[in-house]
Amino acid sequence: MQVLQAGEHKYLLLELDQEIIFSILKQAGFEFKLHETPKTIVLELTAAERKAPLLLFDASDPGNLGWFSRCQFYVDGSTGRVLQTPLALANMRDRSDRVLPRSIRVQIAKELPAGFRLPGKQPVTEQMIYAVLYNFANALMQVGVGVCGGSVVKPLAGRTESIGVRN
Repeated sequence: MQVLQAGEHKYLLLELDQEIIFSILKQAGFEFKLHETPKTIVLELTAAERKAPLLLFDASDPGNLGWFSRCQFYVDGSTGRVLQTPLALANMRDRSDRVLPRSIRVQIAKELPAGFRLPGKQPVTEQMIYAVLYNFANALMQVGVGVCGGSVVKPLAGRTESIGVRN
């Protein structure tokens, strides 16, 4: 990890090891593609062996209350940001624009403000980012991740359709 100072702004530059990321994702049961830019790592994750959708659910739906009480991560449905982490999430779609239930795209920011803190006010290190990624990948497969509001990120599990009149 490096610290970059640009005028009055300080940034942490993470130096993430691709081999460790590969190992984490394999342990969680994902197939993946990785694209790296100077500021981010973008992962396309697919749980091909999984029969059920990934556990990404609408946290505001009362029918999903059991999932909401167990989840460890929450996604801002308007921006895709995973709250209190350097991760962002997006749905993956097929050619006819349908959401793929066993695939998502995760972006890891490699450049963070110096004051950025993880849950519990823990300072950011590469090892902490690996731990967050490991826990997030396992949550998608076993525990559940809640989508809070917005319409950018679509839930994949639980009650995903809205209640109302159907034509």
